[in-house]
Amino acid sequence: MAAAVILPAQHGIRGLNDSKLLDAAERERLDVLIRSRAVAWAIGRGEVNEIDRINILQASRLAMRRAVESLSSSPDLLLVDACTIELPIPQKALIKGDSRSHSIAAASIVAKVFRDRLLQQWDSEYPAYGLGRNKGYGTPEHKAALDRWGPTPLHRRTFAPVRQLELFA
Repeated sequence: MAAAVILPAQHGIRGLNDSKLLDAAERERLDVLIRSRAVAWAIGRGEVNEIDRINILQASRLAMRRAVESLSSSPDLLLVDACTIELPIPQKALIKGDSRSHSIAAASIVAKVFRDRLLQQWDSEYPAYGLGRNKGYGTPEHKAALDRWGPTPLHRRTFAPVRQLELFA
């Protein structure tokens, strides 16, 4: 999951930071402000089969490109967290960008809130996996569900616990 956000110079949003450093309630609060004050914002995603085929980094870059291509306004410059993406727009890759750029932090927050909402929906479809609680990370509960029920269509076949299951199938 990735997002692209174009913020106005004077956005007035306090508390923008790396989404991993914010609790869920603060991300939700900021998500509303970001989407209401942004010049433009969009979501892009890499699908499970794409991650398995081209690897998670390349699928992340693809999701970023899709987000930028979906913006209602075209940016003059892309600030990207730690990498560049295949678009003919001037770009600057910023290491730890979500801590250095309000736009990157905003995109990180919007993407994480969207992903967490999606995981809540999937949790109702696949309740045994605890997706609403573990956010798709390989917790002991999640791994136990994989052992008992096998992978869902949402699981990456290249995810080590899934790959191990399929070796013994």
